[in-house]
Amino acid sequence: QVQLVESGGGLVQPGGSLRLSCAASGSIFSIDDMGWYRQAPGKQRDLVATISSGGRTNYADSVRGRFTISRDNAKNTVYLQMTSLKPEDTAVYYCKADCRERVGFGFTPYQGYWGQGTQVTVSS
Repeated sequence: QVQLVESGGGLVQPGGSLRLSCAASGSIFSIDDMGWYRQAPGKQRDLVATISSGGRTNYADSVRGRFTISRDNAKNTVYLQMTSLKPEDTAVYYCKADCRERVGFGFTPYQGYWGQGTQVTVSS
């Protein structure tokens, strides 16, 4: 089994900053892409940012220049530094990791695992 645990959400004023963390644990053989997604009430879950195992990043247009994704491969952890936050950034933020799981002497194909989500509220 693979588990992802997010932390760092909360309430912040417009223009403020927050840093989210997501640690993957369990019977992990390897991790490929990791990323952050968000879902506002009544809306679909949208991509925020992704990062490959080699450090290549991709951002949604709405957050480019304000958010920075990074990862620590030794800790199986992905981060999202959010600055210049806006009320429209309010959402539940989910991390996702594409993992191969150890099985006996082998491993499974890559599959996506999700965290439980952390609430980010931007309001004065």
